Amino acid sequence: MSGLGRIIRRTISIGSNLRRTANAVAVKAIEWRADTVRMIDQRLLPGREVIRTYRDYQGVARAIRTMVIRGAPAIGVAAAMGVALAIRGTSGQRARARFQRAATLLKATRPTAVNLAWAVGRIGGVLEASLALDPAQLYRRVRDEAIAIYEEDVAANRMLGRNGAALLNSPVSVLTHCNAGALATAGYGTALGVIRAARDAGKKVRVFADETRPFLQGSRLTAWELRKDRIPVTIIADNMAASLLRAGEVNCVIVGTDRTAANGDVANKIGTYPLAVMAQRHRVPFYVAAPLSSIDLECASGDDIPIERRPSKEFTEFLGRSIAPKGVEVFNPAFDITPAELVTAIITERGIVYPPFEKGLSALKRPRCE
Repeated sequence: MSGLGRIIRRTISIGSNLRRTANAVAVKAIEWRADTVRMIDQRLLPGREVIRTYRDYQGVARAIRTMVIRGAPAIGVAAAMGVALAIRGTSGQRARARFQRAATLLKATRPTAVNLAWAVGRIGGVLEASLALDPAQLYRRVRDEAIAIYEEDVAANRMLGRNGAALLNSPVSVLTHCNAGALATAGYGTALGVIRAARDAGKKVRVFADETRPFLQGSRLTAWELRKDRIPVTIIADNMAASLLRAGEVNCVIVGTDRTAANGDVANKIGTYPLAVMAQRHRVPFYVAAPLSSIDLECASGDDIPIERRPSKEFTEFLGRSIAPKGVEVFNPAFDITPAELVTAIITERGIVYPPFEKGLSALKRPRCE
């Protein structure tokens, strides 16, 4: 075995397959339409399916901050589209100044997800290379790059899903946390993408979904998606997972990630770390579905990942009604860090990486010649 860590590679032509695989999306969390950004309001699911339309970057930033849209890949796409709206009608130094204002606001909305800063930076690179164009040409160039980020994310998720599906036997019982599906991405999903791909390969898949306190992304969103896809799903409270694992009801755990450090430490929705501890205790594989856009080689370890703190009312209120004593202190981090030693494998669109992760992740992130 080489010093790169164990990597199962797939032969993938990223550039040639992007647009061919990016069209069929069961659930659209976000889309670009007629110079606007349209998003499904995830705060209202599963009770109501409401589409919000945004015409400026301030509205997009507000949507990200207030969780109209969430999930690392999805908010990266949203930020890219928001920047496109910001520079419309400008060129030269005025476009650069508008970009800087929009980038600062958008990157501050949710600091843990590296996809957001990555997408904004990518748009910034295209902008810098296009400043000499007239406003209409510059806008088209930036808009097309934002749409390309969207299309690439769908294609990457499908590739990642196929890679991960190879790890699952049939029948298989999967435990997942939070929502890492089509709603959290441009489409198809990461952790749920693995589950969808396994089902599409003819495997019999059953899912247990943690409710995922306090925002209930599992019970509200994951269950909603899987029901739409007719994949059997059972909701459990977060504190039931240990008993389920102990009883032997789970064959593997698959989660997404908002940022994965160079050493394989994983930032994901709060509650992921104890789930990984319990999985190791009961000898159940713990897989992380991580598109390359969420792997941050600039972060040496999880200690370098900023952890977002959410508003206290997410704990103290439910549907606008108080469920906690007024004035009580609240600790509400949105994410926790799962150490690399608890991760069985990291699934990406370019292959599966096993420990030790450092060189394997670096090898997959290295640019390839087309």
